[in-house]
Order: sequence, then C-alpha cells, then structure tokens
Amino acid sequence: MLHILNLLKGDIGLIGLAVMGQNLILNIADHGFTVVAFNRTVEKVHSFLANEAKGKRIIGAESIADLASKLKAPRRIILLVKAGPAVDSFIDQLLPHLEKGDIIIDGGNSEYQDTERRSKDLAVKGIRFVGSGVSGGEEGARYGPSLMPGGNKEAWPYIKDIFQSIAAKADGQPCCDWVGNDGAGHFVKMVHNGIEYGDMQLIGEVYHLMLALGISQEEMANTFAEWNKGELDSFLIDITKDILKYKDTDGQYLLPKIRDTAGQKGTGKWTAIAALNYGIPVTLIGEAVFSRCLSALKDERQNASKVLPGPNAKFSGDKKKFLEEIRQALYASKIVSYAQGFMLLREAAKVHNWELDYGAIALMWRGGCIIRSVFLGQIKKAFDKDPNLKSLLIAPFFLDALTKAQTGWRNVVATGVTLGIPTPALATALAFYDGYRSERLPANLLQAQRDYFGAHTYELLGQEGKFVHTNWTGHGGNVSASTYIA
Repeated sequence: MLHILNLLKGDIGLIGLAVMGQNLILNIADHGFTVVAFNRTVEKVHSFLANEAKGKRIIGAESIADLASKLKAPRRIILLVKAGPAVDSFIDQLLPHLEKGDIIIDGGNSEYQDTERRSKDLAVKGIRFVGSGVSGGEEGARYGPSLMPGGNKEAWPYIKDIFQSIAAKADGQPCCDWVGNDGAGHFVKMVHNGIEYGDMQLIGEVYHLMLALGISQEEMANTFAEWNKGELDSFLIDITKDILKYKDTDGQYLLPKIRDTAGQKGTGKWTAIAALNYGIPVTLIGEAVFSRCLSALKDERQNASKVLPGPNAKFSGDKKKFLEEIRQALYASKIVSYAQGFMLLREAAKVHNWELDYGAIALMWRGGCIIRSVFLGQIKKAFDKDPNLKSLLIAPFFLDALTKAQTGWRNVVATGVTLGIPTPALATALAFYDGYRSERLPANLLQAQRDYFGAHTYELLGQEGKFVHTNWTGHGGNVSASTYIA
C-alpha cells in the first residue's frame, strides 16, 4: 500500500497535524481522496503515518517542497495552523514552490480582514486564496464539519467536491457552500462563533435561574432533555443535559466543582467589535462577551459578595410554571440573537459587496457545527420565502413564537431582577425586542443634547436629511459644527 501511495499524486495537502488537522485528513481520506500531510515537526508526520493514518490514502511530506511536489495540479493546500503570523509565515514558505492557479486554503479561525488582505495580495501573484470557516470541533472535523469557504471564487470548482463530500449533511444537503468573495467565509464563521457565545450565555443564565429555584441537578438535566425534544432541539441543549448528568469518580456531580470563570479565544469579541464598526446593535453577543469578562474577575466578585447588598427575596411561585416561562424566555432570546447576527451579516454584505445567501448560511449551520439546531431550518425557510427579509423578528414563524413567549419572557427577566440573579443576555434580548418594536425612541433628546453642548445639529421630523442648529441658551453661538456625527 505504501509503495502504491508513493507513486500517486495527492488530491489535496494539509499543513498542521494537531487534533483538528489529523481528524480532517482522516475524514478527507475516508471519502476517497488522497491527502498529503505535513507538519513543521516532521516527527509528528511519521507518527501519524505509523498510527492513525496507517493503511489509509495518506502520504507524508518531509518538507514544504516535498509537499508541493506530491500534489496534483492545481495544487490545493489547507493550512490548519494558529491564526495570525503563522498563517502568513507558511504562505511565504509555500509561494516559491507554487505555480499560478494553485490554491491555498486557510481553515483556521483567522480574522476576516486578514483573509481579505491575503486574498487580494495572492491574487496579484496568481495564487487563489480561500479563507474557510470550519466548525464542529474534533468530532466535526472527523465525521462532518460545517464549512464556510470564501475568498477567490475561481478556487471553488477545484475544492467543491472535496469540501461538500466531507461536510456534515442536513436533510441530505451538505452543510457547505460558497459564501462570498475575500473575507466573507471567515466573517460568517466569526458571526457563527458570536452566536455560539450568545447561546452558551443564555443557557448559563437559565442554569443560574434553575439554581435559584432550588431544584435538583437531576431535575435540571431532565428539563433540558425534555426541552431538547421540542423547538429548542440543539447540540448545546443536548450537551448541557449530558453535563448536568455527569458524576465524578466520587459519585458526586462534577459541574458544581468547576470554577465559575470562562475564557475566550477572541471570535466573540471580534463579532462585538464588528457590530460596533458597522453600527449594528448586536447587543446579546456583546453581553455574552462582557459576561465572560465579568466571570474572570473571580477574586473581586468574591470580595464584593461580602459587602455589596442584594435582595433577600426567594422564589415562592409555581416552579413548574416558571420553568416553562424560562423555556419561553430562552427560545425568544435565541430568536433575537440570531436576528441580530443576520442583521450584522446583511450590513457587512452591503459594505463589502458580498452576495450572501442567508438561507444557505442557515443550512451550513444546520449540521456539524456547535450552534446546529432544528431552529435553523426555520431561518432557512424564512429567507427562502423572502431573501430581502430585514429582520427575522418579523418573519411570520418567529413573530408568532415571540408573541406566544412574550408574557413568560417578561416575567423571567423581572423575576431575575427581583431575586438578584443576573440575566444580562435574557434582559438585553428583551430590551432589543422592545426597542425594535418602538415607533419612537428617546433619541430626539440625544440629538438635542448634542446640539446644545456641541452644536452638532439635529434633524426635524418630516425634514430628514436637513440638519439645523439652535442657540439653546441665547448666549451661545449660532454657527453649527462643520461635521454632523450621528
């Protein structure tokens, strides 16, 4: 077998033999493609070939030059290395060994601006660059991830068969399609990760409320298991049930022993920063990021808990009824989170001239990835029915769901405040909903204040686009600021 492989040319190469890289190689090989594997530490290549890759359609490479020599034209090479300088370094090492038309694919969690830069720079050199989001963790990489490729579209016909073969399937369709030019693929992956932050924070707040109810952890696990049979059916709800059920070697539940601090790798933060840059109110993801930051202040929180007073109230209502209201609040807030995420995608597409297919993006997230859920099928239907839909909140299916959940949702947020349980994501979702449905907001006062202290001007109703200044005190100037800042 080894002798035969040495005579073959690889269909695709992959650099980076960490867990994700190894699993993706095995997945590609299982689907009938020959893969050339390389790692900066060549001993890792030898170990991989002797163990996990033994007997499979996988060829080892001893160097970058060796990797390039063992690939069919046009060469297709996936980079699964740490985002940032390492990606640029490997691109620089590859270039002397590539020819015009060859394809480099960055499958890491790169910032979309880096992907945009690399795509344009490499196009000048005749190299087709793809920045692809890859979601699903180790299991997804091995058995079917969600893939979100974007960049130089000329590369898509040469990688489509491989990508759609190895991707997860939902309703028989691959959770992979071409996203858009330049940084579109990594932007969509970034928003995916931001929504993931939001979903996890919402579930965490629900868990916190359940603790306040005083119900057993077994009952919590059973509640999540029941929820997973309905409209909340999703990967994160399912694993939360498993986590709640898990017991340590001493027979005690493991979860309460885990330190209540959470880290982050940056993609949620990138989403929040992008939302600010594009002027889109992605409030729930922002709160999810800040909640992780607050959790990291463990020592300060411990000290503050001894001196900052809170309410002495305890829950005294119908626990079964309140659990159902919590479910409604979670579902409604989840709708808001996705609505905000797609608003951000729409604005970025407008700025960058990306032709994003929002229904296709929902399908890409339908399987293989961390935020996969039945819920996404309804998002795809909403955008299939109206590709120009401004907000998921007004799509008939979601409008009906929000209408039904509204009373319970409000009660959950109010009860959290009464009990002193922080629910930043649940609360900001409700605040956004109320803001979005408000015909008038108090921003007229903001305009007046800014004109009062800075002569920034304001617009009058019915005269949009015309900016005027008032001398509010009678002794200020009558000249407005030269530049209006919204």
